[in-house]
Order: sequence, then C-alpha cells, then structure tokens
Amino acid sequence: MKPLRTLIISPNWIGDAVMAQPLLQLLRAAHPERPIDVLAPPAVSPVWRQAAEVDEVLETPFRHGALQLRQRWQFARLLRRRGYADAYILPNTIKYALIPWLAGIRRRVGYQGESRYGLINVMHHDEAPPRPMVAFYAALARPPVTVQGPALRAALPRPRLTVGGAQVAAAFARCGLDPARPLVAMAPGAEFGGAKRWPARHFAALAQALLARDPATQIALLGSPKDEQACAEVAAGLPAAAAFNLAGVTSLAEAIALLARAAAVVANDSGLLHIASALNRPVLALYGPTDPDHAPPFSDLAASVSLRLDCAPCKQRECPLGHQDCMVKLTPELAWRHLQPLLDAG
Repeated sequence: MKPLRTLIISPNWIGDAVMAQPLLQLLRAAHPERPIDVLAPPAVSPVWRQAAEVDEVLETPFRHGALQLRQRWQFARLLRRRGYADAYILPNTIKYALIPWLAGIRRRVGYQGESRYGLINVMHHDEAPPRPMVAFYAALARPPVTVQGPALRAALPRPRLTVGGAQVAAAFARCGLDPARPLVAMAPGAEFGGAKRWPARHFAALAQALLARDPATQIALLGSPKDEQACAEVAAGLPAAAAFNLAGVTSLAEAIALLARAAAVVANDSGLLHIASALNRPVLALYGPTDPDHAPPFSDLAASVSLRLDCAPCKQRECPLGHQDCMVKLTPELAWRHLQPLLDAG
C-alpha cells in the first residue's frame, strides 16, 4: 500500500513561497515517511523545485482571479486519486480552499481567509499585529493557538533552497557569464509596485563602487520582463563589459542558479531577495514602504537597510505622498557601507 501524501497549496507570490518553505521542513520532520507535493502556479513552481522536501510539483492550470469551478472540480478528481492525508492551503482565498475539499482530503489546514469555514477544518487565526511571514506559515505545522510566543519563533528553521552544480554551470554558459570572475547580482525590480524600488541611479552608483573595488566584477541585473527598463537604466551607467542586463532573459530557474553562486546580492524587498536569502548568499536588502522585520533575509551574512521614516511602512504600491523619500533618500553611500563588510566577510 502506497503511503498517504501531504499536499501544499502554494502562495501566488515568489517571496511568500520561499518564506513558506520552513513549513515543509517541519512537516517532513514530523512525518518523514509521507511524500510532500506542492500545487503551485507556473510562475512560482521553479522555487519549489529547488526545495529538498518536495517530492513532486504540480502546476495549477487555472487563470489568475478566475473561479473556474468546473476546472477545479476536474482537477480535484485527479488529486483524489493521489491519496492525500492532509492539505495545507496557504493562499487565503475560497478558490484554493475549494480544491482539497472537492478532492475529499479529510484534514484541511489553513487560515480563516475569505470566510472558509467548512472548507478549512483545522482553522488558524493570525495574531494582531500580524506575525512575520516565516512564523505565519510555519504555525500551520502545529495545532492552532491564539498567540505564538517569541521562543517558538526563534526555534523555527530558516528558508532553505538548494541548487546543483550542473544547473549553475548551464545558467552561466547561457548568459555569457565567466565563472572565474566574481559575480554580484542586483534586482532593481519589485512586482508589488513602484514604491518598493530603489532608484536605478542608486543601483548604478553602488555598482560603480563595486567595480572600483574589483574591476573584474560582473554585475548581473536580474528580473522579469517588466524590470527590463529599470535594469537597462542601471546598465547604462556601467561599462558594457561589466553589466549584464538579464531581466526577462533568464527563466526563474536560471536566475535562481545565478543567485546561488553570487558573491553578493543587492535587492529590493522582492522574490529574488528571498530566494538569495534561502540560498544563504550574502544579501543587502533595501526596504522602504515595507517592514524589514516582517520579511527579513535569513542569510548568515545579511544586512537590512531601512531609513524607518515616520511615514513608513505605508505598505502601498505607490508612494501616497508622491516623494518616495523612504527609497530616494537611502543613498548609495549608505548602502555601500553595509555591502562592503558582506563582501569582505564572504
């Protein structure tokens, strides 16, 4: 008889998926005999393929925001045949809670979300103010409690991803990067909105400081096709032989492979930041409208830089005051003072 499996329904954001990975570490420790499958959108699934605890990644066939009830019922029939003991529903929507209920999975764990009583039968509730993201997801591995104490949070595992040498070598070769030269990755984008973005001119100035320190450094500018313009602005201020605008050029799996071998990673509060952290690379994390304590990097070598202005964290997609001081006034000189020690220690 095949062992029963565990189903994880992934968050839809890359950074959230990374910060949910410690939940899988806890579940694997509790049930080492139980295979873990992750149901994830195609844009997020490459992250889960780098998680050692995942046995199989299943990609969602659904359109974003659409109910598609008939398609969810058909997909649930496929899941029913796989034999799940439990399901952990990480998105807080009714749409995703429907799937394990329709699949007849007896134990369905998640947060209340969009009035999901009945669909979720092991119901958790978040604290007020909300707990940090890693603790938020990891709490689902334990029985529901009203308050999760600091000692319990401190004992949580860190997000962890792994990349093989062949994957790294293939990514370097396809992107035209020299594995013998130092690589520093920069991620000027942020999917959530423009308020999170450190100005491109600041990234360029910081890259110039890196090249002054070591002219052999390669600057890999990473991001989605939406970030191509921001990365182009950074590259325009750098020598052509040093800057590689890879926004929209690499797949997410290739970007992960490049991050795995970077001497340092400089990023806004974004999915690539949290991937670099889970790969335990030296990380300089730049925060403006978001809270650096809510979703910090967990690398052995990491620095979170935030001016902590009175108007922050506003958590808005665009600056409601129109000046974006939280990022504009975070100078390249300040960032360099935090980055240089990470490079020296790496």
